[in-house]
Amino acid sequence: MTSQTHLKYIQGYPEQITSQVKQLIDSDRLGSWLLKRYPTPHQIRTAKDLYEYTFGLKNRFMRKSPPLSKVVYDDKVKLSSALGLHAFVSRVQGGKLKSKNEIRIASVFKQAPEEFLRMIIVHELAHFKEKEHNKAFYQLCQHMEPDYHQLELDTRLYLTYLELSGPLY
Repeated sequence: MTSQTHLKYIQGYPEQITSQVKQLIDSDRLGSWLLKRYPTPHQIRTAKDLYEYTFGLKNRFMRKSPPLSKVVYDDKVKLSSALGLHAFVSRVQGGKLKSKNEIRIASVFKQAPEEFLRMIIVHELAHFKEKEHNKAFYQLCQHMEPDYHQLELDTRLYLTYLELSGPLY
């Protein structure tokens, strides 16, 4: 397969970036480039650890937002459409309106750099306040993670590498 086939994760990025990525792929250097920037994966493996990590970020940046009900790794999150998902579930229970905020992270990120996991969590937390991907949404993401845009690109490069070569770590 050509490098062009594997650029689906960075579609929409400028030609300058995609051509650099093609060069890394064609010269078989994408993995070493990623390892140089992100030498180790995180150790957040369980749903409990993931919840606690997310809860810490939420309390640091979005203390007044509704509580988190659940944060889990999910095999059903399809990378073709999302890296993580957020859900706001409301239902009537015993005459009261109960609501739950859930975040589901694609299971592939169990073995990823912490920076990528944090970027995805920040993205999903930002949706609790801003539903659309608008200017306010991305400003909130950058407030919580100043390197948000670079990390998003690097996460997409990581996914490209996984598809081409398998696990990085």
